[in-house]
Amino acid sequence: MRQAKWGPRLAMAAMMVVAGATMAASTVDVGKREYNSKCASCHGLTGKGDGYYEPLLTVRASDLTVITKKNNGVFPVEKVIQAIDGRAGVKAHGSREMPIWGRDYSLEAGERYFDMPFDPEAYVRAKILALVDYLNRLQIY
Repeated sequence: MRQAKWGPRLAMAAMMVVAGATMAASTVDVGKREYNSKCASCHGLTGKGDGYYEPLLTVRASDLTVITKKNNGVFPVEKVIQAIDGRAGVKAHGSREMPIWGRDYSLEAGERYFDMPFDPEAYVRAKILALVDYLNRLQIY
């Protein structure tokens, strides 16, 4: 009889843990996390180009909040993807002072998934698209 009382309680506890984990996962902003870890040091937390490395840069970091304004009210998704990825030789950053995040994400994927099959390009694309989505949300209209 005692086991019958604990069964429903354990089931309820398990459901609460799963629900809590699902709610926590849905509040993670991958794009913002990537921006803060990869971009904010140069472009600043708000994207204005005033990061703490700004005094050390030979070329001033771009103000990422005006990408849409500079592009006649349209956020140029593919252009931004290419600028972040950097592997296609885009000259968006002059002599390429900005790190090539596509290469770095690919290396990161290899370190993370070295012991199992994975698609490194899908990993790179997902990280960059999350970052592009966050940059789109930073735009000042």
